[in-house]
Amino acid sequence: MAAPHRASTRRPSKDRHAVLVASGDLREEANRTCWPAQRQMEADLTAAFARAGWRLDRGHGVSRSRGHGFLASAREGLDAFATLDPATPLVVAEAVWQYSNHVLPGLTTHTGPILTVANWSGQWPGLVGMLNLNGSLTKAGVPYATLWADDFASPSFDRHLRAWLDRGTVHHDTSHVVPLDRVRIPAALARQGEAIAADLGRRKALMGVFDEGCMGMFNAIIPDRLLHATGVFKERLSQSGLYYETMQVSDTEAKGVLAWLEKAGMTFHFGKDEATALTRRQVLLQCKMYVADLVEGMLNDARRPPVTAAGSGRILYKGAPLVHFNEVDECAGLDGLLTQRIHAALGEPVENTLHDVRWGDWDRSGTTDQWVWVFEISGAAPPAHFSGGWKGAQGFRQPPMYFRLGGSTLAGVSKPGAIVWSRIWVDGTGGTEKLCMDIGLADVVRLPEAETRRRLDATTPCWPIMHAVTHGVSRDQMMARHKANHVQVAYARDAAGAERAALAKAACARALGIEVSMCGTRGPGGAAAVRWDA
Repeated sequence: MAAPHRASTRRPSKDRHAVLVASGDLREEANRTCWPAQRQMEADLTAAFARAGWRLDRGHGVSRSRGHGFLASAREGLDAFATLDPATPLVVAEAVWQYSNHVLPGLTTHTGPILTVANWSGQWPGLVGMLNLNGSLTKAGVPYATLWADDFASPSFDRHLRAWLDRGTVHHDTSHVVPLDRVRIPAALARQGEAIAADLGRRKALMGVFDEGCMGMFNAIIPDRLLHATGVFKERLSQSGLYYETMQVSDTEAKGVLAWLEKAGMTFHFGKDEATALTRRQVLLQCKMYVADLVEGMLNDARRPPVTAAGSGRILYKGAPLVHFNEVDECAGLDGLLTQRIHAALGEPVENTLHDVRWGDWDRSGTTDQWVWVFEISGAAPPAHFSGGWKGAQGFRQPPMYFRLGGSTLAGVSKPGAIVWSRIWVDGTGGTEKLCMDIGLADVVRLPEAETRRRLDATTPCWPIMHAVTHGVSRDQMMARHKANHVQVAYARDAAGAERAALAKAACARALGIEVSMCGTRGPGGAAAVRWDA
């Protein structure tokens, strides 16, 4: 599935020559910081192509004055692709987070085989950027193949690369994916899911969207006609409006929010240098924005500082989350809405969030013999997910290379327990766009502090982290199938509750016209007895 349904069969050109392009961040500091990792990856890829008897050339130059060689805007991408032979085999190499709109326009008219490639690194999130690009290409209906590697000199990578050079395609195992029509859903759960879908169709819902597409995530934008069919409609908003409302909030209100957080047990790590450290002034500005708009992880938690409606004493959404999705990911927003309603109907925890599919590794502490994912996000994770709740929440300064004006994270280590993971995505490979949804189960495991610290230090230490073991889905199967850099997660009270919630959500999504697949197994391991279609 990583080489979508209409993968190109064009054979490599006779001169055995391919071209490399690199999409970058929109923020130049991030591009400069990540450039050494990208440069090393490109050298490794060039060597791998040489071993196969091919030449790999860059399709655009490196700027000494800017300190990097990324395409850093949509205009740069258009200009670069205008100089390329559209029939040439093309490699999009990523060792960083990237804005897909820098390269997507050129890729839509490229007729030669396309290969997306990512490193496997926690520090340098190329795999996150590549998953975003893969989802964007899938939505656009552009054929591509994809590869990722810990080591670009490995025999496994060489074998897969030669397959693409010979045929323009790469095969990956996606046998873990089970269409919902092969899964039996208990009648009571099916009725609950269908009732929620029917209610959404009658009463409908508004999805507030700030600056649609501003993160370059084409895959995260749901076409209106597809979203309307689910009973959800967009209310498009501007961040300038949010800033205006933020400025109307008084210092007294902001201090009240901060006092609530500190009383609840959240720890803020303050410093003095605003350029690199977290300051009280930054956090108080965030508290004003919270009053104006109820943002990020605080929004997704049922327990948070109370905010009243303008001109009245009525507390907004008292005792309940208001689903929030960051990075303008509308697929996560729709998923979060369905998840909250399903879990509420079943009496399961309603707090849910998106995470980056950031990285993963074997547990080096010996606590588990399982391969453990690092799910991690800059915002949106509710303290209800953390060990210790608000007392386990910590505020660190956001990384300066991404967040120049600072602000606090809402960090914490997710508690052990059973979760449902899912992803809504747009498939345009058949010529007509349709909404799809993948649903699976996982366990969040508790790892020793030293192992948790190793994983945080290997990624972004100031962000919330979840140690997840997916049921019946290997690392490579997830990478081959997943069409986004994000995954939605929600806890259940136990494993049986997670299975019920997953099936009810599947029934709800199907009733809304979404094509649903169940991924992996109902429990740990890959035995036939725990397959969804058993």
